[in-house]
Amino acid sequence: MIDVPLSVLELSMTEDGRDATAAFTATTAVARRADELGLRRVWTAEHHGSTAIASVVPPVLIAHLAAATARIRVGSGGVLAPNHAPLAVAEQFATLAALHPDRIDLGIGRGPGTFDQNMVRALRRGAAPATAEDYRRDITELLGHLSGASGLRLLPGPVPTPLPWVLASSTGGAELAAEFGLPVAFAHHIRPENTVAAAERYRGAFRPGRWSDTPYVIVAVETLCAPTDAAAATLARPGDVLKAYLLSGRGDTGLRTPEAAAEHEFPVEIAQRIAEFRATQAQGSPETVRRQLNWLADKTGADELMLVTTVYDPAARLRSLELVVHGE
Repeated sequence: MIDVPLSVLELSMTEDGRDATAAFTATTAVARRADELGLRRVWTAEHHGSTAIASVVPPVLIAHLAAATARIRVGSGGVLAPNHAPLAVAEQFATLAALHPDRIDLGIGRGPGTFDQNMVRALRRGAAPATAEDYRRDITELLGHLSGASGLRLLPGPVPTPLPWVLASSTGGAELAAEFGLPVAFAHHIRPENTVAAAERYRGAFRPGRWSDTPYVIVAVETLCAPTDAAAATLARPGDVLKAYLLSGRGDTGLRTPEAAAEHEFPVEIAQRIAEFRATQAQGSPETVRRQLNWLADKTGADELMLVTTVYDPAARLRSLELVVHGE
Protein backbone atom coordinates (compact mmCIF):
# COMPACT_ATOMS: atom_id res chain seq x y z
CA MET A 1 0.00 0.00 0.00
CA ILE A 2 1.20 3.53 -0.81
CA ASP A 3 1.48 5.62 2.36
CA VAL A 4 0.25 8.94 0.85
CA PRO A 5 -2.55 9.96 -1.53
CA LEU A 6 -1.88 9.56 -5.26
CA SER A 7 -2.64 11.82 -8.21
CA VAL A 8 -1.82 11.89 -11.94
CA LEU A 9 -0.05 14.38 -14.21
CA GLU A 10 -1.21 13.86 -17.80
CA LEU A 11 1.02 15.17 -20.59
CA SER A 12 -1.18 13.80 -23.40
CA MET A 13 1.79 12.10 -25.04
CA THR A 14 1.61 11.29 -28.75
CA GLU A 15 2.73 7.98 -30.25
CA ASP A 16 4.12 7.34 -33.71
CA GLY A 17 1.28 7.39 -36.23
CA ARG A 18 -1.24 8.90 -33.80
CA ASP A 19 -2.45 12.48 -33.58
CA ALA A 20 -3.59 14.89 -30.88
CA THR A 21 -7.16 13.58 -30.98
CA ALA A 22 -5.87 10.12 -30.04
CA ALA A 23 -3.72 11.63 -27.28
CA PHE A 24 -6.69 13.50 -25.79
CA THR A 25 -8.86 10.38 -25.98
CA ALA A 26 -6.23 8.49 -24.00
CA THR A 27 -5.93 11.32 -21.46
CA THR A 28 -9.68 11.30 -20.94
CA ALA A 29 -9.61 7.54 -20.32
CA VAL A 30 -6.83 8.00 -17.75
CA ALA A 31 -8.77 10.76 -15.97
CA ARG A 32 -11.90 8.65 -15.80
CA ARG A 33 -10.02 5.62 -14.48
CA ALA A 34 -8.17 7.75 -11.93
CA ASP A 35 -11.56 9.05 -10.78
CA GLU A 36 -12.88 5.49 -10.43
CA LEU A 37 -9.76 4.38 -8.54
CA GLY A 38 -10.19 7.17 -5.98
CA LEU A 39 -7.10 9.21 -6.85
CA ARG A 40 -7.08 12.76 -5.55
CA ARG A 41 -6.44 14.86 -8.68
CA VAL A 42 -5.45 14.85 -12.35
CA TRP A 43 -3.45 17.74 -13.78
CA THR A 44 -2.59 18.74 -17.33
CA ALA A 45 0.53 20.50 -18.60
CA GLU A 46 1.27 23.47 -20.86
CA HIS A 47 3.70 22.68 -23.70
CA HIS A 48 4.00 24.45 -27.06
CA GLY A 49 5.25 23.34 -30.47
CA SER A 50 6.01 19.81 -29.30
CA THR A 51 5.75 16.66 -31.40
CA ALA A 52 5.57 14.55 -28.23
CA ILE A 53 3.07 16.40 -26.02
CA ALA A 54 -0.42 17.47 -27.10
CA SER A 55 -1.38 19.30 -23.90
CA VAL A 56 -1.12 22.92 -25.02
CA VAL A 57 -3.97 24.86 -23.34
CA PRO A 58 -4.64 23.57 -19.81
CA PRO A 59 -7.96 25.42 -19.19
CA VAL A 60 -9.57 23.87 -22.29
CA LEU A 61 -8.43 20.36 -21.40
CA ILE A 62 -9.38 20.88 -17.74
CA ALA A 63 -12.92 21.83 -18.75
CA HIS A 64 -13.21 18.67 -20.81
CA LEU A 65 -11.76 16.37 -18.14
CA ALA A 66 -13.84 17.87 -15.34
CA ALA A 67 -16.99 17.32 -17.41
CA ALA A 68 -15.92 13.73 -18.16
CA THR A 69 -15.36 12.84 -14.48
CA ALA A 70 -17.45 13.01 -11.33
CA ARG A 71 -15.32 13.56 -8.23
CA ILE A 72 -11.60 13.95 -8.90
CA ARG A 73 -9.99 17.38 -8.71
CA VAL A 74 -8.74 18.67 -12.08
CA GLY A 75 -6.07 21.28 -12.60
CA SER A 76 -3.00 22.65 -14.32
CA GLY A 77 0.49 21.37 -13.86
CA GLY A 78 0.78 24.08 -14.79
CA VAL A 79 -0.28 27.31 -16.41
CA LEU A 80 2.97 29.11 -17.30
CA ALA A 81 2.46 32.60 -15.95
CA PRO A 82 4.85 34.54 -18.24
CA ASN A 83 2.87 33.36 -21.29
CA HIS A 84 -0.43 34.91 -20.17
CA ALA A 85 -2.02 38.04 -18.78
CA PRO A 86 -2.80 37.36 -15.09
CA LEU A 87 -6.35 38.71 -15.47
CA ALA A 88 -7.06 36.28 -18.34
CA VAL A 89 -5.84 33.33 -16.23
CA ALA A 90 -7.97 34.48 -13.28
CA GLU A 91 -11.08 34.74 -15.47
CA GLN A 92 -10.49 31.33 -17.03
CA PHE A 93 -10.04 29.52 -13.73
CA ALA A 94 -12.82 31.38 -11.95
CA THR A 95 -15.09 30.20 -14.76
CA LEU A 96 -13.85 26.63 -14.38
CA ALA A 97 -14.42 26.81 -10.62
CA ALA A 98 -17.96 28.08 -11.21
CA LEU A 99 -18.65 25.19 -13.59
CA HIS A 100 -17.07 22.59 -11.28
CA PRO A 101 -17.19 23.86 -7.66
CA ASP A 102 -14.46 22.68 -5.29
CA ARG A 103 -12.76 20.61 -7.99
CA ILE A 104 -10.38 23.02 -9.76
CA ASP A 105 -6.66 23.51 -9.04
CA LEU A 106 -4.58 26.32 -10.55
CA GLY A 107 -0.96 25.22 -10.68
CA ILE A 108 1.29 28.13 -11.71
CA GLY A 109 4.73 27.72 -13.27
CA ARG A 110 7.42 29.91 -14.77
CA GLY A 111 9.01 28.05 -17.71
CA PRO A 112 8.25 28.88 -21.36
CA GLY A 113 6.87 25.41 -22.10
CA THR A 114 8.90 25.13 -25.31
CA PHE A 115 12.47 24.93 -26.60
CA ASP A 116 11.56 26.94 -29.73
CA GLN A 117 12.59 30.57 -29.33
CA ASN A 118 10.30 31.64 -32.18
CA MET A 119 7.42 30.12 -30.21
CA VAL A 120 8.54 31.94 -27.07
CA ARG A 121 8.56 35.28 -28.92
CA ALA A 122 5.11 34.59 -30.39
CA LEU A 123 3.64 33.58 -27.02
CA ARG A 124 5.05 36.65 -25.30
CA ARG A 125 4.48 39.06 -28.20
CA GLY A 126 8.18 39.79 -28.51
CA ALA A 127 8.72 40.55 -24.83
CA ALA A 128 12.08 39.85 -23.25
CA PRO A 129 12.49 36.62 -21.25
CA ALA A 130 10.67 36.77 -17.93
CA THR A 131 12.82 37.43 -14.88
CA ALA A 132 12.26 36.09 -11.37
CA GLU A 133 10.81 39.48 -10.42
CA ASP A 134 8.45 39.41 -13.41
CA TYR A 135 7.23 36.00 -12.26
CA ARG A 136 6.70 37.24 -8.71
CA ARG A 137 4.64 40.18 -10.03
CA ASP A 138 2.56 37.85 -12.20
CA ILE A 139 1.69 35.64 -9.23
CA THR A 140 0.97 38.65 -7.02
CA GLU A 141 -1.38 40.10 -9.64
CA LEU A 142 -3.08 36.76 -10.31
CA LEU A 143 -3.71 36.12 -6.62
CA GLY A 144 -5.00 39.66 -6.27
CA HIS A 145 -7.59 39.03 -8.97
CA LEU A 146 -8.65 35.71 -7.44
CA SER A 147 -8.96 37.16 -3.94
CA GLY A 148 -10.82 40.27 -5.08
CA ALA A 149 -8.05 42.56 -3.85
CA SER A 150 -7.48 43.98 -7.35
CA GLY A 151 -11.00 45.42 -7.46
CA LEU A 152 -11.64 44.04 -10.95
CA ARG A 153 -14.76 41.94 -11.44
CA LEU A 154 -14.11 38.41 -12.73
CA LEU A 155 -17.69 37.09 -12.76
CA PRO A 156 -21.08 38.34 -11.58
CA GLY A 157 -21.68 37.75 -7.90
CA PRO A 158 -19.34 35.93 -5.51
CA VAL A 159 -16.27 34.61 -7.32
CA PRO A 160 -15.68 30.87 -7.01
CA THR A 161 -12.01 30.37 -6.28
CA PRO A 162 -9.74 27.63 -7.61
CA LEU A 163 -6.99 26.46 -5.29
CA PRO A 164 -3.69 28.10 -6.36
CA TRP A 165 -0.42 26.13 -6.31
CA VAL A 166 3.17 26.97 -7.20
CA LEU A 167 5.09 24.52 -9.38
CA ALA A 168 8.76 24.33 -8.43
CA SER A 169 11.92 22.49 -9.41
CA SER A 170 14.38 24.46 -7.27
CA THR A 171 14.77 26.16 -3.91
CA GLY A 172 13.86 29.47 -5.59
CA GLY A 173 10.41 28.19 -6.52
CA ALA A 174 10.06 26.66 -3.07
CA GLU A 175 10.79 29.98 -1.38
CA LEU A 176 8.24 31.74 -3.58
CA ALA A 177 5.51 29.22 -2.66
CA ALA A 178 6.41 29.62 1.02
CA GLU A 179 6.30 33.42 0.81
CA PHE A 180 2.79 33.41 -0.68
CA GLY A 181 1.58 30.69 1.69
CA LEU A 182 0.67 28.36 -1.19
CA PRO A 183 0.86 24.59 -1.53
CA VAL A 184 3.69 23.46 -3.80
CA ALA A 185 4.23 20.74 -6.40
CA PHE A 186 7.85 19.73 -7.00
CA ALA A 187 8.95 18.46 -10.43
CA HIS A 188 10.96 15.51 -9.13
CA HIS A 189 10.39 13.91 -12.56
CA ILE A 190 12.47 16.71 -14.10
CA ARG A 191 15.07 17.71 -11.49
CA PRO A 192 15.16 14.99 -8.84
CA GLU A 193 18.45 16.26 -7.43
CA ASN A 194 16.69 19.39 -6.09
CA THR A 195 13.62 17.90 -4.44
CA VAL A 196 14.77 17.18 -0.88
CA ALA A 197 16.53 20.52 -0.34
CA ALA A 198 13.67 22.46 -1.95
CA ALA A 199 11.03 20.73 0.18
CA GLU A 200 13.01 21.46 3.34
CA ARG A 201 13.42 25.11 2.35
CA TYR A 202 9.69 25.39 1.61
CA ARG A 203 8.60 23.99 4.97
CA GLY A 204 11.10 26.11 6.88
CA ALA A 205 10.05 29.37 5.21
CA PHE A 206 6.29 28.78 4.90
CA ARG A 207 4.04 31.68 5.91
CA PRO A 208 0.40 30.78 6.67
CA GLY A 209 -2.12 33.00 4.89
CA ARG A 210 -5.35 33.23 2.95
CA TRP A 211 -4.67 30.19 0.80
CA SER A 212 -3.23 27.67 3.25
CA ASP A 213 -2.63 27.40 6.99
CA THR A 214 0.06 24.74 6.70
CA PRO A 215 2.65 23.70 4.10
CA TYR A 216 1.58 21.01 1.65
CA VAL A 217 3.90 19.21 -0.76
CA ILE A 218 3.16 17.22 -3.89
CA VAL A 219 6.08 15.37 -5.47
CA ALA A 220 5.65 14.49 -9.16
CA VAL A 221 7.47 11.24 -9.99
CA GLU A 222 7.82 9.30 -13.22
CA THR A 223 6.08 5.99 -12.52
CA LEU A 224 5.71 2.90 -14.69
CA CYS A 225 4.27 -0.31 -13.30
CA ALA A 226 3.92 -3.68 -15.06
CA PRO A 227 3.48 -7.27 -13.86
CA THR A 228 7.27 -7.75 -13.65
CA ASP A 229 10.38 -5.58 -13.47
CA ALA A 230 11.45 -6.87 -16.89
CA ALA A 231 8.12 -6.02 -18.48
CA ALA A 232 8.29 -2.51 -17.04
CA ALA A 233 11.79 -2.02 -18.47
CA THR A 234 10.52 -3.00 -21.92
CA LEU A 235 7.59 -0.58 -21.67
CA ALA A 236 9.95 2.20 -20.52
CA ARG A 237 12.15 1.95 -23.60
CA PRO A 238 10.18 4.40 -25.82
CA GLY A 239 10.32 6.99 -23.05
CA ASP A 240 14.05 6.42 -22.70
CA VAL A 241 14.50 7.07 -26.43
CA LEU A 242 12.58 10.33 -26.07
CA LYS A 243 14.84 11.34 -23.15
CA ALA A 244 17.91 10.48 -25.25
CA TYR A 245 16.77 12.86 -27.99
CA LEU A 246 16.19 15.66 -25.48
CA LEU A 247 19.50 15.08 -23.67
CA SER A 248 21.42 15.12 -26.95
CA GLY A 249 19.79 18.40 -28.01
CA ARG A 250 17.96 16.86 -30.96
CA GLY A 251 14.53 18.02 -29.78
CA ASP A 252 11.55 15.89 -28.91
CA THR A 253 9.81 13.19 -30.90
CA GLY A 254 6.63 11.20 -30.54
CA LEU A 255 6.88 7.97 -28.59
CA ARG A 256 8.16 5.14 -30.78
CA THR A 257 6.74 1.65 -30.62
CA PRO A 258 8.47 -0.68 -28.14
CA GLU A 259 9.72 -2.68 -31.14
CA ALA A 260 11.32 0.37 -32.76
CA ALA A 261 12.65 1.61 -29.42
CA ALA A 262 14.31 -1.76 -28.79
CA GLU A 263 16.56 -1.15 -31.80
CA HIS A 264 17.72 2.27 -30.62
CA GLU A 265 21.39 2.48 -29.68
CA PHE A 266 22.18 4.81 -26.80
CA PRO A 267 25.53 6.59 -26.54
CA VAL A 268 27.29 5.47 -23.36
CA GLU A 269 27.09 8.86 -21.68
CA ILE A 270 23.37 9.26 -22.47
CA ALA A 271 22.62 5.72 -21.29
CA GLN A 272 24.35 6.48 -18.00
CA ARG A 273 22.39 9.66 -17.46
CA ILE A 274 19.11 7.89 -18.16
CA ALA A 275 20.05 5.10 -15.74
CA GLU A 276 20.89 7.65 -13.04
CA PHE A 277 17.59 9.40 -13.58
CA ARG A 278 15.65 6.13 -13.57
CA ALA A 279 17.11 5.25 -10.16
CA THR A 280 15.38 8.30 -8.66
CA GLN A 281 11.93 7.44 -10.06
CA ALA A 282 9.59 4.43 -9.75
CA GLN A 283 9.61 1.59 -12.27
CA GLY A 284 8.97 -2.13 -12.05
CA SER A 285 6.53 -4.65 -10.65
CA PRO A 286 3.79 -3.57 -8.21
CA GLU A 287 5.97 -4.58 -5.27
CA THR A 288 8.98 -2.70 -6.64
CA VAL A 289 7.02 0.44 -7.46
CA ARG A 290 5.26 0.57 -4.11
CA ARG A 291 8.57 0.23 -2.31
CA GLN A 292 10.11 3.03 -4.42
CA LEU A 293 7.13 5.37 -4.01
CA ASN A 294 6.98 4.88 -0.25
CA TRP A 295 10.74 5.46 -0.04
CA LEU A 296 10.39 8.70 -2.01
CA ALA A 297 7.47 9.91 0.09
CA ASP A 298 9.43 9.23 3.25
CA LYS A 299 12.64 10.86 1.96
CA THR A 300 10.91 14.04 0.73
CA GLY A 301 8.14 14.22 3.34
CA ALA A 302 5.63 14.41 0.49
CA ASP A 303 1.99 14.82 1.47
CA GLU A 304 0.98 13.45 -1.93
CA LEU A 305 2.63 11.82 -4.96
CA MET A 306 1.69 12.72 -8.54
CA LEU A 307 2.40 9.95 -11.05
CA VAL A 308 3.75 10.75 -14.53
CA THR A 309 3.66 7.73 -16.86
CA THR A 310 5.50 7.88 -20.19
CA VAL A 311 4.61 4.72 -22.10
CA TYR A 312 3.72 4.01 -25.74
CA ASP A 313 0.42 2.14 -25.43
CA PRO A 314 -2.49 4.02 -23.76
CA ALA A 315 -3.77 0.68 -22.46
CA ALA A 316 -0.42 0.10 -20.76
CA ARG A 317 -0.72 3.54 -19.13
CA LEU A 318 -4.10 2.60 -17.68
CA ARG A 319 -2.80 -0.77 -16.57
CA SER A 320 0.19 0.85 -14.87
CA LEU A 321 -2.13 3.07 -12.85
CA GLU A 322 -4.31 0.13 -11.84
CA LEU A 323 -1.30 -1.93 -10.76
CA VAL A 324 0.06 0.90 -8.61
CA VAL A 325 -3.29 1.21 -6.83
CA HIS A 326 -4.38 -2.43 -6.63
CA GLY A 327 -1.23 -4.44 -7.27
CA GLU A 328 -3.01 -6.86 -9.58
